[in-house]
Amino acid sequence: MSSKTANEVPKGSVAIKKRSRVPGVMITQFVEQLPLGKATPDFTRKPMTVTTQEGKKVFFKATVNGEPAPKVTWSRNKGEINDPDKYKTRYDQRTQEHILEIVNITIEQADSYKCFATNEYGQAVCTATLTVIDGNKKKSQAENGQPVQNFRSMLKKTEGVRKKKPPPPKKEGEIDPKLWELLLSASKKDYERICLDFGVTDFRWLLKKLKQMKTEMEDEQSKVVEKIDNVKQIQVKPSGRAEFSFDMKLVDNNSSINIYKDGAGLSYDDNTSSKHSLTKTGTNYVFSIKDAEPTDAGLYQVDVEDTNVLTTDFQVPDVEFVANIKSTEVKENEDALFQCVLSAPLNRVTWSTEDSSLEDGEKYQITVSEDKLTHTLRVRNCQKADKGTYSAIVGVTKSSAALTVGVNASGHDKTEGDMDKDKLSESDEKASSTGDGSELGGGAGGEGALGDGSGAGLGTSGDQHGGDGQDKNSSGDGDGKDAAADTTKKRRGQGDLSSSDAVKDRGVQFVSGLSDTVANVDEKVELSCKLSSDTSEGKWYKNGKLLTDGDGVRIIKDGACHRLIIDCCKKDDAAVYRFEAEGRKSEATLNVQDPPTLDLDALGKFNQPVIIKAGENAEWKLPFSGGAPMTIQWYKDDEELLLASNVKIATSDTESQLRLTKCQRKDSGQVKIRIKNEFGIKEAFSRLIVLDKPTAPQGPVDVMESAVTSVEFKWKPPKDNGGCPITNYIIERQQIGRNKWSNLGEIPANPIFKDSDVDPGRRYCYRIRAKNAEGVSDYLQTEDIAAGVLRYPGSPSTPKVVSAFKDCINLSWCPPCDTGGTKIIGYNLEKNKAGTNYWSLVNQKGPITDTTYAVKDVFEGAAYKFRVSAINLSGAGDPSLPCDTVIARDPMKPPGKVRDLKLTDSSYTTFSLAWAKPKEVKGVEDEAQGYYVEIRPIESLEWTRCNSVPITLTSYTVLGLKAMASYWVRVLATNYGGDGEPQGFDKYIIAMPPPVKPKFKDRNMKTFMVVRSGNTVRLNINFVASPLPDVSWVKDGVPVPKHVTITNSDKGSQLLIPTSERPDSGIYTITVKNIVGQESFNVEIRVTDNPKPPGPVELDQKTPGTVTLSWGPSPDEKRDDRLHYMVSKRDSFKRTWRTAADNLFNNKFTVVNIMAGREYYFRVFAKNDMGLSAPSESPVFAVKKEKEKFCVDMPPSKSVNLESPPSFLLPLKKRTAPQGYECYMSCAVKGDPAPRVTWYHNDISLNTNTNYHITSVCGVCSLLILRVGPKDNGEYKVVLENKLGMAESSMTLNIRD
Repeated sequence: MSSKTANEVPKGSVAIKKRSRVPGVMITQFVEQLPLGKATPDFTRKPMTVTTQEGKKVFFKATVNGEPAPKVTWSRNKGEINDPDKYKTRYDQRTQEHILEIVNITIEQADSYKCFATNEYGQAVCTATLTVIDGNKKKSQAENGQPVQNFRSMLKKTEGVRKKKPPPPKKEGEIDPKLWELLLSASKKDYERICLDFGVTDFRWLLKKLKQMKTEMEDEQSKVVEKIDNVKQIQVKPSGRAEFSFDMKLVDNNSSINIYKDGAGLSYDDNTSSKHSLTKTGTNYVFSIKDAEPTDAGLYQVDVEDTNVLTTDFQVPDVEFVANIKSTEVKENEDALFQCVLSAPLNRVTWSTEDSSLEDGEKYQITVSEDKLTHTLRVRNCQKADKGTYSAIVGVTKSSAALTVGVNASGHDKTEGDMDKDKLSESDEKASSTGDGSELGGGAGGEGALGDGSGAGLGTSGDQHGGDGQDKNSSGDGDGKDAAADTTKKRRGQGDLSSSDAVKDRGVQFVSGLSDTVANVDEKVELSCKLSSDTSEGKWYKNGKLLTDGDGVRIIKDGACHRLIIDCCKKDDAAVYRFEAEGRKSEATLNVQDPPTLDLDALGKFNQPVIIKAGENAEWKLPFSGGAPMTIQWYKDDEELLLASNVKIATSDTESQLRLTKCQRKDSGQVKIRIKNEFGIKEAFSRLIVLDKPTAPQGPVDVMESAVTSVEFKWKPPKDNGGCPITNYIIERQQIGRNKWSNLGEIPANPIFKDSDVDPGRRYCYRIRAKNAEGVSDYLQTEDIAAGVLRYPGSPSTPKVVSAFKDCINLSWCPPCDTGGTKIIGYNLEKNKAGTNYWSLVNQKGPITDTTYAVKDVFEGAAYKFRVSAINLSGAGDPSLPCDTVIARDPMKPPGKVRDLKLTDSSYTTFSLAWAKPKEVKGVEDEAQGYYVEIRPIESLEWTRCNSVPITLTSYTVLGLKAMASYWVRVLATNYGGDGEPQGFDKYIIAMPPPVKPKFKDRNMKTFMVVRSGNTVRLNINFVASPLPDVSWVKDGVPVPKHVTITNSDKGSQLLIPTSERPDSGIYTITVKNIVGQESFNVEIRVTDNPKPPGPVELDQKTPGTVTLSWGPSPDEKRDDRLHYMVSKRDSFKRTWRTAADNLFNNKFTVVNIMAGREYYFRVFAKNDMGLSAPSESPVFAVKKEKEKFCVDMPPSKSVNLESPPSFLLPLKKRTAPQGYECYMSCAVKGDPAPRVTWYHNDISLNTNTNYHITSVCGVCSLLILRVGPKDNGEYKVVLENKLGMAESSMTLNIRD
């Protein structure tokens, strides 16, 4: 059960950290993906932190889950728990709890205990702290010469562990109760942050219920607290302390304040050097946890008496700093930036300076990256006052850095910021040097456990006893006079055990000193302390006077423990007690209180009720004792009684008397006396009962029967019976039209009367009086009641089929609301066979006297309807509505659960469900004849049936849902035997389409659009995405201008530019993003106009048979990167214009096949996406054909060799072409014999590649790429070869986006 083995990860396994729903639990998963139906261990209830006294017994209890069932082990930080005499582990099968029992607790067993739950798929671990105390640890302020504050009386002393009922556990599909607890105590600005921690992103629907709960809580708090506000949630400060604060004004300043952590009470005092402290300044309370650790995480609650006033949650996430914040130096009025990176996503970190926490606002900008890993603090407009240390705090871990602000650092050896950095570095070095040695040495200037004031003890850090080098409960031989000489040594820390001071024997020491104690008169009280030696003897003193075992006290020595016991404490026992041993001493103050006390016999007599008659006097008196001064108050029904003509109060030092004169019935109630002094409050209760005549009987009078010869009616008894039971009612009668009232006598106390002496057709009025032992009440007069009038009863309820068999159908119904003024003497039951219009009487032998009946005159398999009519003394009334058709057959068993329930489709307003019929189990579950579909919103507790009539199909579509709302859904099978058990989903369903990654619908969406300047641009993009995506547009990587209108819907988005201009040209990108993924699409929009013509055209002939045209660029060339040129020609022979070249992106072109003797005309057009410009015409070009006189001069025949190696007249030139356009490249060559021409792209031959158009005409070699793309980037090369040699020319083609 040691932690060395319990926390190991199996070899070959991964270690994936997961968070549990239970705070303080860490889960490690050993596999990358869990098999279906398996689960890692987790705690449903973790062990609670315990504080107890030495010698007690402690239980740590844990409840775990997981599949397969995990094995539970225990360990502690500072030792083993293998000793079966001290540690016992067991499993309680009934409560399913794993229990660690520690018997006979000692101080050495105070430690952090861990519980491990392990199975083959992972491990869960949590920590609980055991604190062992020896008596009350509070210190006396009076010892230090300070006056005792009233606030100390508010700090409730804990003799054991107080328990508080924790919030109920979270149920599936409901809000975590801890969230309600936190919201009730938080301010509105913290609502969003708290809800985000619980995964609630929209908390607006909670506000109505929260407001109601807050009103109820404020009503409860008003009994103990006048006002509470300015609540600040718990946060970790740069000093390492975790604090929360609030302003509170109590109704009673003596009320006790209790603090709980996860339902267990915490021990605390008002000393900030203690682990837990609560300090008060005016009405401000600050609770702090010194040196906060992960084990301190939990839900903290503050109670005044038994009323909760504040709840806050201290969370310590399992997150570390991957990148710490770094020190920075800025000039005045500049912004400073601090940034840290975490190991896991976290909603927020706490940013703070040395003095206070920082909030997002004008001065400080706090941002979090989308993945919640990078957290940034920006300090705007830095001034010199902003310099200092800034910290990022995550749980109990922090990262600190210095900010330096300066105007000009020249001329200074070290800026103030550098000093801050040095200070920070020094503090970090000190923290790191003492972080692992806090158990071995004390801090500078403090005092160790040896109490000599030198700080060289073997205890904890120097501020354990206040940091002043002195211990209230210990006096030693060191007084700190050599502190100045040891300054250097103290700065380096005094935790080195090798020093002579650390190993010096300083004699006996106090392990635990005396503690201030409060006791009541006549109670037993005990003062105790513990020394470091079992053999040391000591002496006890009272106010400086030596005590012996016989001065009304008992002195006991039990090893190192010394105790002083006073069996019956008296007022004169209040004193300062001191214990001395071998020059060491410890003092404590015993305060004796004398709260009010009551004699038990007198109290028993007082508790008896006082019973008197109206007009008499009532008296109470009660003796008491206790310390003066006493405050006596009398109350009746919680209202204080003050002296008045009928209220007399007489009080002495030992007794108080109350006398109430001429009491009336309304004076009856509870009487309370409240006796209070400075030490306590006592209350006693009695009751006053005043007897009087009853009040009048209550109406209305209901006529039960109005027959020919009798009238029967009833009424309600009096509201107040006068303190005595009603014995009789007195009845009087008057016939309408006469003035005489006749006394009909008295009847028993039953409020019902039947008058059998009436005349048919007459009307009567009655008076009713109530009578008890004290007299007769006023009368209740009835309305006119008619006798002998025929009134038929109303219709009974529709008959209900109780059960049906093949030979019998059992029915039941309810009587009519209107009986017709007389009793119902029976019922007529009629039946109708399906397919006929005839109703036959079932009860042929006479009326049915009950409201149930078994119809046996039925045929198996036939369908029937039934109706019933009521009969009174006047006759039969109208029949009821017929019941639903029922078939005479044996009953069926309800069906089982439907199978394979699944969600086939969903939208923002509908769910489509499908399922399979339940299995039939003979004699247990019969065939289903229909189905009901029920839904329940997640915030509601009531199920709503979607179909009022069962459906026979095994599919159903639920309509009318609220978009993005969450619902629980279930399906029930039904038949004549009833409804089966519901079958639902394990998780709630959100009203939204199935999650779909955004994708664009139209496959042929335009990626390029040309618009004439001034026209409207309207771009519609249709997409499919679920849930509703976020749609954003950018132009060339930046947000679109304001004049661009974006309209989004759930199916698409529209971009609209009402009046386009050339600057609107660019690449527009739409990004559609949801939780599933995102998709982007680019559209290039070109806003242009008809181009302007190019400049003048010049002609130049360099090679016979060709002419080179050059022209000036068009003025639009710089504004339109897609502008190019087209050349057309016409000769004097054909006289038609033909295109010589197109898609020219330069200002030069060579025309070939120029024939002598013809005139040529050329035109150059500028061309863009809108069309052609006006042409620029060239001068007439002609090559004259000279005619010479024909003569034949036959020279001597010589052999001429015209062969020549290949060469380039015009080589290839570097080109840049836009993506998606044609690209044309050419060169002029010569050679004899004609060379073989080969084109290469990145040294790969293109001659056989059909994607390239290659020509070679009259020495001009050309290559045309119809549509260039990124793959066409690279080096192009032309190689010429003939038998005389080889030549090559190369160029680079760049593709522009």
